[in-house]
Amino acid sequence: MKEAVRSFLQREIDQQITPGAVIRIRHIGKIILEEAVGTNSLEEDKVPITSSHLFDMASLTKVMVTLPAILQLCEAGEIHLHDKVATFIPSFEKHGKESMTIKQLLTHSSGLIAHRPYFERKLSATQVLKEIEEEKLEYTPDTDVVYSDLGFILLMEIIEKVTGQKIDEYSRLHLFEPMGMKDTGYTPKYERQRYAPTEYYDHLQGHKYGVVHDDNTEFMGGISGHAGLFSTMEDLSVFTAMIENDGMHEGKRILDPNWLALSRRNFTPFAGESRGLGWQLKGSGASAAGDLMSQSTYGHTGFTGTSFYIDPEKELTVMLLANRVYFGRHLAALRLRPRLHNIIYTSLFS
Repeated sequence: MKEAVRSFLQREIDQQITPGAVIRIRHIGKIILEEAVGTNSLEEDKVPITSSHLFDMASLTKVMVTLPAILQLCEAGEIHLHDKVATFIPSFEKHGKESMTIKQLLTHSSGLIAHRPYFERKLSATQVLKEIEEEKLEYTPDTDVVYSDLGFILLMEIIEKVTGQKIDEYSRLHLFEPMGMKDTGYTPKYERQRYAPTEYYDHLQGHKYGVVHDDNTEFMGGISGHAGLFSTMEDLSVFTAMIENDGMHEGKRILDPNWLALSRRNFTPFAGESRGLGWQLKGSGASAAGDLMSQSTYGHTGFTGTSFYIDPEKELTVMLLANRVYFGRHLAALRLRPRLHNIIYTSLFS
């Protein structure tokens, strides 16, 4: 398997899908493969990519920060899934959004539009929230799945109102520090060569190093519930192990096993896309997890090239960190993940 995976990733690098990639595979609780292929960039000061390089996790923020925070607050009795958003954001109660719930935000079935380019007007986090309050529904809630960053911006606001802490502070104190994830957080400050840079921007005359790739999040101060997190393969491996271990990390309970189990259920049987609470579920359709992993597989992807998927039936976890937007917002990288997962599954189980 090692040679098959390494050769596959090298071919993708040679085709300029990404300058480098780090992969780690865990099976039955043990790491069975770890490879780092390529470099962090193609610039003169490039260095070989490693498991200690910081990647912009993009939408993995949704399941590494926002979802765990919500589950912790549910466990504590501070909120419940069918609480209305307007309970916490009273000004949200208009334009048909009066009954919108936390569960609908988590499952991307809230009726909200997928995206708005707030960055074009350089809107701050407070201004973005005001804009979302004025949104009208695109569809009737709980009738479809439309992947929406707006919903996770609202979830951030709920977390901050309930806890009295900013989401970066909350996640540091209640998630990352208790697990020793010292290189995980928002708005990092490291030397240039520690980063896997993202896209080239004309106004920067260069690629983004340690600056969040998501345009809206950048103008929100680099911190949001839908994007903004940076992490390494070392830390991601700690996080996924905690998820696999029913919320336990070295004898400490980070998340409640009952809430984790609930989060992995399919809450969107009415739609063609299977969604848990925050999680992308593989289901029976096309999936970044490939064609062979079990239907109970769950995980998430990040636009920058990050992903992890957990197959509980096979006790298999595949973590991939790549900086595919280094070459721009091409779609070729979308084919990388399913083919990679297929190679891994076939190598292990055929």
